[in-house]
Amino acid sequence: MRKALIVWGGWEGHEPERGAEIVADMLRPEGFDVKLETSTRAFADPSIHDLDLVVPIYTMSTIEKEEAENLSQAVIGGVGLGGYHGGMADAFRDNVVYQFMVGGQWVAHPGGVIDYQVDVTRPDDPAMAGLPKSFPYRSEQYYMHVDPSNEVLATTTFSGEYAPWIAGVAMPVVWKRQHGQGRVFYSSLGHVTKEFEVPEMRTILKRGLLWAAR
Repeated sequence: MRKALIVWGGWEGHEPERGAEIVADMLRPEGFDVKLETSTRAFADPSIHDLDLVVPIYTMSTIEKEEAENLSQAVIGGVGLGGYHGGMADAFRDNVVYQFMVGGQWVAHPGGVIDYQVDVTRPDDPAMAGLPKSFPYRSEQYYMHVDPSNEVLATTTFSGEYAPWIAGVAMPVVWKRQHGQGRVFYSSLGHVTKEFEVPEMRTILKRGLLWAAR
């Protein structure tokens, strides 16, 4: 049986506890033994090197240097890393080791919760197969600083209504990447857990986590 660790906490606005429960319920039927933790100290445990998947759901907050280094080394060694929205890519803003591994960092969501479009750029990828080429979405439209080595699977284009200087910018929404031997998957969809009711959001995340897992 494959083993997964979900570490949740940080800003309560992203409903991390409920998100962790939903993700755990997604993974267990796929044959995962899932453990949930609420402290970043879990990232410093040497045993995480034996896991198949780590899912951080920990908006903002801080992480100790040794915790980030141990997590990074575990992923370099082959442990998968996957997550969504601010729980993975607006976590530990002051730690560049963590950001290098994730492949991006949230910096703004102009307009707050708005209606926008998600455009699938890689319909041939298993994570995106069979999904609409473009679908409407209502959430925070994440503007991110992203790693150019990411393999981008979906994007969103900013209208400029709330920040005119970014009109026409196509921003990655879903990507995958390698960090050493480990696979990393990220989706910016999922500001609140009600968004798991959107079939595209849930399908993309579940497929991505399964792909990332060792």
